[in-house]
Amino acid sequence: MRALAANKLRSVLTTLGIVIGVAAVIALVAAGNGVSKFINQQFEAQGSNLVYVFAARIDIKGGANRSGFLGGPPNARSGIAASLTEADAQAMNDRSLIPDATIVAPVVSGSARAYAGAHKYAARVRGTVPDYRSFNNWGTIYGDWFNEQDYASRSRVAVLGSYAYQQLFPDGGDPTGSEVRLNEVSFKITGVLRARTDSQPGSEDDTIIIPLTTARDRLFPSRNSKGQPLIGIVLVQAVSKERVNAAAQEVKDLLRQRHNIAFEGEDDFSVATQQDLQDTVGAITGVVTIFLAAIAAISLIVGGIGIMNIMLVSVTERTREIGLRKAIGARSSVILIQFLLESVTLSLIGGLMGIALGWGMATLVSVVSNNSFQAVVTPDAIVLAVGFSALVGIVFGVYPAARAARLNPIEALRFE
Repeated sequence: MRALAANKLRSVLTTLGIVIGVAAVIALVAAGNGVSKFINQQFEAQGSNLVYVFAARIDIKGGANRSGFLGGPPNARSGIAASLTEADAQAMNDRSLIPDATIVAPVVSGSARAYAGAHKYAARVRGTVPDYRSFNNWGTIYGDWFNEQDYASRSRVAVLGSYAYQQLFPDGGDPTGSEVRLNEVSFKITGVLRARTDSQPGSEDDTIIIPLTTARDRLFPSRNSKGQPLIGIVLVQAVSKERVNAAAQEVKDLLRQRHNIAFEGEDDFSVATQQDLQDTVGAITGVVTIFLAAIAAISLIVGGIGIMNIMLVSVTERTREIGLRKAIGARSSVILIQFLLESVTLSLIGGLMGIALGWGMATLVSVVSNNSFQAVVTPDAIVLAVGFSALVGIVFGVYPAARAARLNPIEALRFE
């Protein structure tokens, strides 16, 4: 420590590369963990034991007509059409066809400008059925959900997510009975949902939910060439966790039959379980996090080269000291350990400073975003950063230490 303190500025500048590298690794890994946590929260907020059925957009060639999906005259030109209709969702409700399902909820979604008095914001609007609330027991803090009568009569009613409520009614209070306009269409607010996540933009709380029938007629009137209402996704809840895969297979078999898809023919839809989607997204975010951390680790290598340079200079400057110590009995291994410890100490000090800086950067992200996004610093990332910084000190300190240990004491004492 006295040797390092003898050249304070040089020691500080030497550790700077390690500090920056460790801080970057900690901050980027924390950001990746935050993204994974956010995505998992969104899946968990939707409920459990879910099967997702997605519509595929498929090519219409020569006016091909398969079960009414791609209907058109024989010589109609090619185009693109969605493949999932409201009738498909109604068929999924037949328990004789899908016995492992308990709730089926078709969903159409899109964006709309929402206005409430002088306040407005770009809202995410979701049209669905009353049973949608049963997926996750999504309770309300004001009012209640729309009911079967609202759904059947195509009523212009809306339930606000907690984030939508905060944007449209920043002063608080019970807004039930008030009016909200979505793309110039007036809706009566029946309730405000309890927060499911962190009430942040893009989350499950950032939504306005209306009856599917109303959404289909008023906001998203998408139909195929046969006039059948199109939907983008159907959520199916299985009777239990063990029966999720069975429910997914039953849905797939039903849709293949309804869409007249031949054996080994390509599906015009996709079916995925909740766990499938979480695993896929988790794998993607994991790879991205590792990639970013690897890029940040390059600065650690640069910092290690800086340590090696400084230690080589130190060996040259302290040649007489090394010769004197060897002359009074210090073994080569003692000299090697001395300089190696100095290198590792520089790396560890830089690593600890980098952890503090990286943790501060992660915290700053949360503060700047008003906790709408939280970077998560894990013990694994800290251990990895400290271990890697120590390894850098060892790897890049071995050569200077070995060079010092090999010095001939007579030549070292003669050195000026």
